[in-house]
Amino acid sequence: MRELVFALEYEPGCNRVADTLADYPDARIRSLSLHATADRLWRVDHATGPSDSLDDIEDAFLTADYYADCLTNEDCGATQTTEVLDHTDEALVLYSYWVRTPDCSSVPHIARDHFGEGVLFETRHEGRHYTWRVIHSGEGDVAAFFDDLEAAVGDCARMEMLRTTDTPTSGSGGEPDGMSPEQEAALRAAVEHGYYESPREIDAGELADHLDVPRSTLAYRLRRAEEQLAKERVSRGPNARSAYTR
Repeated sequence: MRELVFALEYEPGCNRVADTLADYPDARIRSLSLHATADRLWRVDHATGPSDSLDDIEDAFLTADYYADCLTNEDCGATQTTEVLDHTDEALVLYSYWVRTPDCSSVPHIARDHFGEGVLFETRHEGRHYTWRVIHSGEGDVAAFFDDLEAAVGDCARMEMLRTTDTPTSGSGGEPDGMSPEQEAALRAAVEHGYYESPREIDAGELADHLDVPRSTLAYRLRRAEEQLAKERVSRGPNARSAYTR
């Protein structure tokens, strides 16, 4: 088995869910289940965040002009249904069902075209970043998959490869180990330029300019790198030292 982990960073106006999440830095959406056949897709998503963010996320799913997972960025004539399974002050659970047309395109369907049936998907959406984890048999052309995905996304999103490797044979699953080169570079730059000093020697905007990336991209990379370091630190036990300790 092989896994691919990558993120799409949507430009403003290209994905209504991403636009909504960009307004709420503390809001997150993760998939609880996601399945696709040749012409259908259905999924259950769990959103967390401030109460007003959940209201806006629900509205984005229910009133968008086209299905959020469709990469065509226009009405492709597909049939879509979204239902609210649960909505509290702290969480929102949504069920979506999508019947595509020949004009529609999505990550799962491009993956099926290249890797065949039995592909597993896991997603996490925060801000304009939509992270995909794809697990497949190991057959198929990964380069061709990314070529077709990049063509389908066009100018609406930038793609960042985070991981491509064999899946672990044991463990509890969840987020993949390690961080991408881009995340490690952001973390190193943050340390070297005093971003973590108190008081800070550089702010997020200046650090983003130094790395020549949007501020939202820097925030995403640092957040995921910090998450990975925290998990590694806890898993090693109380006496372990991080490689990034100064």
